[in-house]
Amino acid sequence: MSSAPPNVILIITDDQGYGDLACHGNPVALTPHLDRLYAESVRFTDFHAAPMCTPTRGQLLTGLDAARNGALNVSSGRTLLRPELPTLADLFRGAGYRTGIFGKWHLGDNYPYRPQDRGFEESLWFPSSHISSLPDYWENDYFDDVYCHNGTRQRFAGYCTEVFFDQAMQWIGDRHRQGERFFAYLPTNAPHAPLWVPQEDRLAVEAYFAAHEHELPELKPALRASIIRFLAMIRNLDSHLGRLRDFLAEQGLAENTLLLFMTDNGSTFGQNYYNARMRGNKCSLWEGGHRVPCFVHWPAAGLAEGRDVGGLTEVQDILPTLAEFCGFAAPASGDGISLAPVLRGEALPPEDRMLVVNYSRMPGELDYPSPDSPSIVRRHGSAVLWQRWRLIEENALYDLDSDPLQQTNVIADHPEVAQAMQCHLNAWWTAVEPVANELQRIIVGSDQENPSQLTACEWVDVFVDQQQQVRVGVRKNSYWHLEVAQAGDYEFELRRWPAESGLALGEACDPTPVTDGELCAGEALPIARARLFVDGRTLVRPLAPGDASATFTVKLAAGPVLLHTWFDDAQHRPLCGAYYVQVKRLGS
Repeated sequence: MSSAPPNVILIITDDQGYGDLACHGNPVALTPHLDRLYAESVRFTDFHAAPMCTPTRGQLLTGLDAARNGALNVSSGRTLLRPELPTLADLFRGAGYRTGIFGKWHLGDNYPYRPQDRGFEESLWFPSSHISSLPDYWENDYFDDVYCHNGTRQRFAGYCTEVFFDQAMQWIGDRHRQGERFFAYLPTNAPHAPLWVPQEDRLAVEAYFAAHEHELPELKPALRASIIRFLAMIRNLDSHLGRLRDFLAEQGLAENTLLLFMTDNGSTFGQNYYNARMRGNKCSLWEGGHRVPCFVHWPAAGLAEGRDVGGLTEVQDILPTLAEFCGFAAPASGDGISLAPVLRGEALPPEDRMLVVNYSRMPGELDYPSPDSPSIVRRHGSAVLWQRWRLIEENALYDLDSDPLQQTNVIADHPEVAQAMQCHLNAWWTAVEPVANELQRIIVGSDQENPSQLTACEWVDVFVDQQQQVRVGVRKNSYWHLEVAQAGDYEFELRRWPAESGLALGEACDPTPVTDGELCAGEALPIARARLFVDGRTLVRPLAPGDASATFTVKLAAGPVLLHTWFDDAQHRPLCGAYYVQVKRLGS
């Protein structure tokens, strides 16, 4: 076992499930570099994340359950990681490491939640859930896109996955030449939808898929085409993993770099074609929703030969494990355990360990916030994991040894097992309930971010997080939780379209061809009036047909406020909220 602290590269892919790798038996996946990493790593075979992007990422970076850390959902005002919590990047930085992120963040787009606010010195990322999400640069399409680079928007040439790996390798090379230890966080957006991919990868997967699809269930043509594109995105990121490993070898970094690969939740397609003998996919409590791959490779520590490790492990374990290996203290309040003794071959994961999976559900078609929204976390919306047992939503018990597809509820046959798991869940809920549904606030008017660009992805308990929703003008509305940093005059600029689109408030837009597809036509809305409600005051402004925005100026005291906006038609009937609001402090 090496005594020198390693460099660390943590790769997490988006929406790639346990079964979406050839090394896990998938007959149509082209993943030679992942398969090689699998063969040269310690593999945790019963490793669990959350069934959704943001909760997994918050748990990874804090070592705390989602119900404790504030990052519970992919939107709906519940993505924000509690600002007082130290992140993995903060801890690495405190231990003398240089820190960089290259890819998907998804834990808050505004101060104090951005990567640069949470311990990352170098940050190349895009906002919210995916490229072409509502806060993303207008009409980004995975090719030659605009990303957030160290606090400014910048265009980069190349396919998204290529850009993130290229920039990570350039940064790693710079750190190596300076003799600096590094923590590189590489969370790809691939293979998350939209399923846009380079033609070379799609054609390669199409040919391989056609030669092996006799091993799959029969697929409808549209589903088959989507799975091929999904697997082509995986093939593309697999090739860049190969490039990264070659680069590390050429630089002399491979030996003492701890390379960790995992995915953020279950597959979006696995249940339809190949799911490694599991039920469920992303956003479900079934095994296929949260059991994910986790490979750890570190040659200097003897972690370079394939070895499976069973026993329950979870994404919250990564922080304390890396802390032990890299020589810094993990927060004492964490929910995970260090797996360093397990990786060293000195122990196994605790046999009697129980884990809870819970997260905020999507509010779906709700047009306005509801006090009974699905996005409110509840005790019964949990899965409890214990050895071979799975207790789902307090009323169904499954034995994975005899029933891996979780088809037979055996709760009546094993009441003592169900009772023990329910007791664990009750105790867990008692501990997390006081903070589980506590909303975090975006800070406006601070010197760290002024102006602030708010978007509807942070509307409380209403889901609007796709540029396609803006294009069709979804008739939804909610409000923002804000904290005013400094008293003063504040300018609020309300928009239906982002500024870079060049579109007027009531304007439509044509279908837009992009590199690997087409964006739908945008519908006109008969916007004739804007309203703003903040700090107990309502302001109203009539609008002319060519107006691109509506601007209000309000004097605010420092402290918490709620912000509501409306766009109305000529009869003063509400249409929707402002999808984009720029908030600017004008003076003290």
